Amino acid sequence: MRPGLDETIHPINRLQICARLSGVESLSFAAVRDGLGVSDSVLSKQLKILQEAGYVTLRKEPFNSRIHAWVALTPLGRTVYTAHMAALREIAEAGHAAHPPTGPH
Repeated sequence: MRPGLDETIHPINRLQICARLSGVESLSFAAVRDGLGVSDSVLSKQLKILQEAGYVTLRKEPFNSRIHAWVALTPLGRTVYTAHMAALREIAEAGHAAHPPTGPH
């Protein structure tokens, strides 16, 4: 895989999770789930993979007699996500440089 790209983050659901978390300290599990439009089980499976890589944390706290889960990127997760996005931008820019847009004929 190209330097900077990360196979753990690359699948679309995990990339979207990291993107949503990159601009905030943390988000509720429900907000991430609803934002991605996936089920609890799909999000849990993707979060487990990111947790095992050390890229996200899942914190559970009681709130109004219920347990709420909060998801956050770790410092390692932020670093890897930033490098992954930079590598994707390089690929996109190289494509534009190789095939510059042409005007109407």
